[in-house]
Amino acid sequence: MLFASCEKVIDVDVRSIEPKLVIDASFEVLFDAFPVTANTVVKLRLSADYFETEIPTVTNATVFLTSLTDNSVINFSDADLDGNYEPINSFIPADNEAYELTIIFEGQTYKGKAVKIKSSPLLKVIQGDKTLFTGNETEVIATFNDPINIENYYLFDFSKNSFSILEDRFFDGEMYDISNYFSEDEIELPETITVSMSGISKRYHTYFRILQSQSGQNSGGPFQSVPSSLLGNMINTTNENNFPLGYFHISETDTFTINLIEKK
Repeated sequence: MLFASCEKVIDVDVRSIEPKLVIDASFEVLFDAFPVTANTVVKLRLSADYFETEIPTVTNATVFLTSLTDNSVINFSDADLDGNYEPINSFIPADNEAYELTIIFEGQTYKGKAVKIKSSPLLKVIQGDKTLFTGNETEVIATFNDPINIENYYLFDFSKNSFSILEDRFFDGEMYDISNYFSEDEIELPETITVSMSGISKRYHTYFRILQSQSGQNSGGPFQSVPSSLLGNMINTTNENNFPLGYFHISETDTFTINLIEKK
């Protein structure tokens, strides 16, 4: 008896659109470090079709930041021609000061505003003992104190493209533990990772939640191809129909480095 099978190839026509400017300007002020430092890189890319694996970089833009308090200007440059623009003279975003980010690219001007969002420091980060489905996951627990009577939103980066967002609706003013689990495929013990905790705005919290729902938990940030256009707080002042993707945000951030070991 002979069995035969055949497969029918179906071509799916995915509509291609004109590339859009993608802006990742998530500034981090490491406020609990001594001295205080800041990561202030503006990453510019072009959007790619959904099934593309490479994302084009933008190396020919003009980028600068304006303090709306005294109109001083901080100029950025892409010295390495990798699409990552850094301030020519380093600076630390100040408290209670609004900044406007301006990007000029191919004759069009993009603008967005942000104020630094406060955060609490991490009290500790430890390796836990709990697991999930396979029994072989590695748990990492971060602990912090939430300020009382303040509406707070947080973004946690546990490394390995593993992010969590949090709001303090149910633990305002209390000490709180947040856990993250790494599978065997994600981490090979022993390994050293750095966990970061950032204060974020309510709007950025909503933006990141939608980004995760579209791209999955390990979204890899705003440069991951997503099924639909996710609008941030940057606008095209030259042509509103050619809107950009991405976000401009300034966070207070604390980091904690931990050595993960294999537990028997």
